[in-house]
Amino acid sequence: MSKEYNGLEILDRVGGGDSFASGLVYGLMTYEDAEKAVNYGAAHGALAMTTPGDTSMASLEEVEGVMGGAGARVKR
Repeated sequence: MSKEYNGLEILDRVGGGDSFASGLVYGLMTYEDAEKAVNYGAAHGALAMTTPGDTSMASLEEVEGVMGGAGARVKR
């Protein structure tokens, strides 16, 4: 189970699943830890839904910030 991201302002849900999958794969390939991988996926998916369109331009730093409690908003 991943962390929850309450109060998430969803602008566009398109691409959220793909972003989750890419974060999950990154986590599995980098850490070989299923729980950590799910959290990478959830954080990347959350960030993707806070921006319009189907392509996430979130950086690894932003994803890890969300995982650490920085909030699910892309900072540009």
